[in-house]
Amino acid sequence: MSQTWDPETYAQGGAFVHELASGVLEWLAARSSERILDLGCGDGQLTARLLVSGAVVTGADRDPGMVEAARVRGIDAHRAAAELLPFADAAFDAVFSNAALHWVRDQNAMMAEVRRVLKPGGRLVAEMGGHGNIAAIRVALMAALEKHGCAGREEGVNYYPTADSYRRRLELHGFRVERMAVIPRPTLLPASGMVGWLKIFLKGVLDSLPDPVREQVIEETCELLAPALRDEEGNWIADYVRLRFIATAPAPH
Repeated sequence: MSQTWDPETYAQGGAFVHELASGVLEWLAARSSERILDLGCGDGQLTARLLVSGAVVTGADRDPGMVEAARVRGIDAHRAAAELLPFADAAFDAVFSNAALHWVRDQNAMMAEVRRVLKPGGRLVAEMGGHGNIAAIRVALMAALEKHGCAGREEGVNYYPTADSYRRRLELHGFRVERMAVIPRPTLLPASGMVGWLKIFLKGVLDSLPDPVREQVIEETCELLAPALRDEEGNWIADYVRLRFIATAPAPH
């Protein structure tokens, strides 16, 4: 099942994604005049923060609505899949990505493309969902889907690797992993709570369901999750786990 996005809803209920990106921006340490690709740039809110460094930043995202929203912000954004990038070889000093790589279906193809568009010795700096990310949410959703005869709709939507497995994958593609961290990050959700989160970040799965079933799945998922992820004041806290890393492309011999 493919994910789909609504830029307006995302801007309202998903702003925490770019607001919590300061750590990975520090790891990137963008420098003036260097060329950076923001892979999975979304609506460009974080891309705009990169431009403050003076870097020349290009955005890429596979969702046409998100690309248009980024362009409205003045971002040089291109519609492109991570597995097939429309850029020249060695076009960038750095490839940056926040909260996007776990949506990529073919990780090997993506890594090959990132290595191709990076200059020798260039860096890939990213943060993505790591092993255990939204584990409770996924289990509750799968239970609700199975109850309504929709088992399997969620399978393959996301990829949340362990640090060791992702390090090995990067190294197989010739990258040298300079730094990697697993970061448990319980995340307070906005006022729309878990219902809003599900409608944004699992929109593709939910849109595939018949209307009556969709609302029941949302309600039952939230009921299952409330004891674990809703606090005594009614706030929802998502069980996020992030995998952050810096990896450099091979330099010429």
